[in-house]
Amino acid sequence: MAGFGVVIVIGAIVASMGIAMYMYSQYQVNYIEATAGDTVRVGPVEYIITFEGTHEGSKEVVPENTFVMIGITAKNVSDEKTIISGGQFFIIDEKEQKHEAVYGEFSSKDLLVEGLDQNKPIERTTQFDVPFDEEKQYKILIRPQKEQSTVDTAVVCLTNC
Repeated sequence: MAGFGVVIVIGAIVASMGIAMYMYSQYQVNYIEATAGDTVRVGPVEYIITFEGTHEGSKEVVPENTFVMIGITAKNVSDEKTIISGGQFFIIDEKEQKHEAVYGEFSSKDLLVEGLDQNKPIERTTQFDVPFDEEKQYKILIRPQKEQSTVDTAVVCLTNC
């Protein structure tokens, strides 16, 4: 009878390990790689990221280094309304360091938070304050909004791909 109890305990351990591996795989980040100008889908949104150049800011907001501006075309391909925000975008420099987007009113197309209707693409921009070197490679990381409940994250090569 004691042997039967050991079998049950071992069976429970194996079952819990199986459940744990399944749950881990469900929440593992799925990185999707693309190049600037390509369409990449993160959750319900298709993005096209382009390099728009560098600038030195405005009277109100001056960069510590240089502002790198990207163009963002976003289209909701789901049946429900969704949002995007500048906080979803990060630039990764040649040292693999992430830098957050910088908010300011640099143009009428600057992204803060935007609602996306189904199949109606929008064009916005955002910028990052980084020590920019035109010889180096930079990438844009796009994370989904929490409400979009996806494990997809895009990495878009921006320069020197």
